[in-house]
Amino acid sequence: MRTPFPDPPALCGPLRRPRQMLAEQRYDGHKSIHDDATAERLGLRAGPIEGPTHFSQFDPLLVHVFGPAWFETGCISVHYQNMVVDGEEVRAFVQPAAPGRRLARVWAEKRDGTPVLTGTASVGSEPTGPTEPSEVEQRIAKLRPSAQLVIYRDLRVGQRGAAVEKVRMGFDQHMGDSYPFTLADKLKVITEPCPWYTAEGAAGSPWGRPILPREMISVLLSSSGQPSLRGRGPAIGLFAGQEIRLIAGPLFVDRTYELEREIVALSESARTESCWIRTRVIDDETRAPVAEMILNHAVMKASYAAYEREAAELGRAV
Repeated sequence: MRTPFPDPPALCGPLRRPRQMLAEQRYDGHKSIHDDATAERLGLRAGPIEGPTHFSQFDPLLVHVFGPAWFETGCISVHYQNMVVDGEEVRAFVQPAAPGRRLARVWAEKRDGTPVLTGTASVGSEPTGPTEPSEVEQRIAKLRPSAQLVIYRDLRVGQRGAAVEKVRMGFDQHMGDSYPFTLADKLKVITEPCPWYTAEGAAGSPWGRPILPREMISVLLSSSGQPSLRGRGPAIGLFAGQEIRLIAGPLFVDRTYELEREIVALSESARTESCWIRTRVIDDETRAPVAEMILNHAVMKASYAAYEREAAELGRAV
């Protein structure tokens, strides 16, 4: 039956309490913003939960909208709006694409309606995939080049990682100081359990082997990093925006992937400087591209002790 309403109704997931698992995260010789004491020094009330933790809450909704293709060519692209701390409840929403459109809208809210993130979701890749720009692509297109960078002043758009990175994730594999928990640890507390993530349930999946949850793809691609693509420090950073696009997914547990990184944008706001890095994921056996991530890693100016002095030396406005 035809409907007089132009947009399909939005889908709403249940309230969940995502778990904080990065309180002990360390990099560059210091704890991260996810540590309560560090967060409080920067004016936050507690260490926030890492943004991609919320991706899991969208998976059941997006499988309902797109079907199993979500696990193979799905793209979620978001801008993080407000931080969530351990114990707070979050709900995910999906507005399916209107007729003739390809992008679904996604957003998440706390119980009281405070926005957590906003973005887009889609399936398919060019040339048959969505021609509308994703949330992250829209935001990059609106950026203006900045001549005021201090922390990221040594970097340039188009700069690539200097070394080949190979990564894999086993169930009990520790991913280093940046991620002080294992995949097995995460699966015990993940907000949306799925048998396809487990060794026991994978036989019933379309691929016959366990796949990585979307939020753990973020861990896999962020656990190593390139020193040549980092700004000056020590300084405290956070994820301000993120896109994970599967090209020929899913990504599998205990499979080796090769990463290629490139800076696609540099920008700043009143409180942060941002480096937007695209990470391409290549299957180490087939040499085929299987996924991409674009991450806006924002560094808080106030966390870099030499910021004001170096800004003055460079003639930058503070």
